[in-house]
Amino acid sequence: MTQSLSLAVFAAAALFATKGLASNFTVSNGQIFTPGFVIVDSPQPDTPLGGDNVEIALDVSANGKLPLPPYGDDASSQIYNINIFLYSYVTGRNLTITNGTASANNATLGDIMLSEPGSTVKHVRWTWPDCMVGDGTNGNDRGSYNISIHQRFRLNGENHYTIFDLPVSVTNSISKSDDRPSCQSLDNPLLAPEDIDWTDTNELGALFAPGDSTVIETSNVGSGAGLASCKHALNLLCVVGISCALLLS
Repeated sequence: MTQSLSLAVFAAAALFATKGLASNFTVSNGQIFTPGFVIVDSPQPDTPLGGDNVEIALDVSANGKLPLPPYGDDASSQIYNINIFLYSYVTGRNLTITNGTASANNATLGDIMLSEPGSTVKHVRWTWPDCMVGDGTNGNDRGSYNISIHQRFRLNGENHYTIFDLPVSVTNSISKSDDRPSCQSLDNPLLAPEDIDWTDTNELGALFAPGDSTVIETSNVGSGAGLASCKHALNLLCVVGISCALLLS
């Protein structure tokens, strides 16, 4: 009984600490800014979720400031990877949404930076696992969760690893289906907040929000580097057009 009470007190304290950290959002025009290049377009904080799957829309270019991959090996600014988890100190679940490697039937998703080529917004669509089936708070492991976005990146020559937690509630209806993966196959050990390294997260704060003065160095981004390459190409076309106009005049 004493052990159960201690675990309950710990879980409540951990949830409070996590909620406190996650509630300091920087939001502008519906976009949620994170300690990294990622900007969350959806879902919004505390959104009730359900349906066949959860969809997370992420801008991975800091609203057009960072070119898309491929990057040069020595690019001064780039995203190495983005991993996403769904966790709850109430249920004790820590489920992998994506860790860069797709598993059978996309139970976990592959590298989202390689999805939707040419698009700066990546739509992460993840099928709810079996323990989320139910309606309201009735169900195996339903209730309050955090979508935890882990970014490993380089900003102006310095490497960083940050964590951003977006609170949501799994309370809308999720129907039973044989296609749902097993929660057990997706589950990971759940660390206590004090065992997580928040150093980069706390030092960087929300980047690239309106009013933020951070300038991205994009040297050596590589030949296919998205927006920067497009801008260069447009500039080149303008020069060619002006030259032709001068010759014809």
